[in-house]
Amino acid sequence: MRNPLAFLRLSDVRGLAGLATQAAAGATRIAEGVHQSVWSTLGFPGGEAPGRARGLTGLVYGSIHAAVLATGRGVDTALARLHPAAPADAPVPETPRREALLAVLNGVLGDRLAAEGNPLAVPMTLRYRGAALDEAVPPTAEVTGKVAVLVHGLCLSDRHWQAERDGEAVDHGAALASALGYTPVYLRYNSGLHTSQNGRALAAHLERLVAGWPVPVADLTVVAHSMGGLVARSACHYAGQEALRWPGLLKHLVFLGTPHHGAPLERAGNWVDALLGSTPYTAPLAALGQLRSAGITDLRYGYVLDEDWQDHDRFHRRPDTRQRVPLPEGVACYAVAATRAARRSALANRLTGDDWVPLHSALSDADPRRSVRFEAAAQRIVYRTSHLGLLSHPDVSRQIVQWLTPAAGRARADGGARRLS
Repeated sequence: MRNPLAFLRLSDVRGLAGLATQAAAGATRIAEGVHQSVWSTLGFPGGEAPGRARGLTGLVYGSIHAAVLATGRGVDTALARLHPAAPADAPVPETPRREALLAVLNGVLGDRLAAEGNPLAVPMTLRYRGAALDEAVPPTAEVTGKVAVLVHGLCLSDRHWQAERDGEAVDHGAALASALGYTPVYLRYNSGLHTSQNGRALAAHLERLVAGWPVPVADLTVVAHSMGGLVARSACHYAGQEALRWPGLLKHLVFLGTPHHGAPLERAGNWVDALLGSTPYTAPLAALGQLRSAGITDLRYGYVLDEDWQDHDRFHRRPDTRQRVPLPEGVACYAVAATRAARRSALANRLTGDDWVPLHSALSDADPRRSVRFEAAAQRIVYRTSHLGLLSHPDVSRQIVQWLTPAAGRARADGGARRLS
């Protein structure tokens, strides 16, 4: 019988075992917290720490917790001994199944994975033709001086740019290569980290990219989906602060379904945190909702800077106090939004979005004080389309190509279209 986990590496198994240990230990603490909450309402004192039981009950819970951690350490030690002996990580190739699993785990728990050194944590890499650029510089004959960097969203990976619709392959990077001669480079990163952390890292990676590219870079363009747009804006901000070279080469920024003013689902999750924490019986369960990553909570209002989240409890309800971060000057910026609605109307604009991001957030017409404004000609709404559908919609590819086509070429194309019509 075929092993259903054969696509995993031994290091992946170690990482998953570590997560299982943490989950079991956390479940024990939650159960103890609920137990003690009930006892406290009856007048029985608790243990030395909040949410802990005392006496025999506390001893039982403490023993279970210690046993779980000891078992986890034993399993990790056994796997660690196998790891050097088996060339496990080299023979197992990267597969869509493995990368999809890692993308979701990093989106939901990525900050914890990175903080604990879990091997499941995804490092940031720029990738060309499926390989990390850090490992090999592409031959000069394969690339051009026009580079398009594509940045994925939450719980996704660089593979999600290779999509399919109605049996046809759709890749916005490949469309730019075919129509306008761009060389597409795809970013892979841990989407569970704070947006500003990824923004700083992306700024450094782009600086190395333009410095080490085989030919001089004359045109750098960034196409970003969802959270990736916030990461790109953050990178522009920090690159400007550090006087890096690449912002001077940046010609275009294209945002696909980017929540410039946040995502309602994360704000709803924050309400759940508040509700669970409002009674002593449910307060221990709030820990379940607070497993979600820093990247997810940054989507509440669309944070892009360190100052937006530093020195704050990210699960505590508070008003939108984001710092003002305008779009970069001298860069042509465009926004594509999706909606499940069949056409635009006042009611549809308010009630219907793409499942994740409402129109007003993707087009940034909700709050003019934030200085994220797009000209009317730089906006496009794609109807009857989901958030992920933006990655596989051929109209989105055509729109990006049209926006990035130089004015002279666009005029010739429009004239040809009129002659053919």
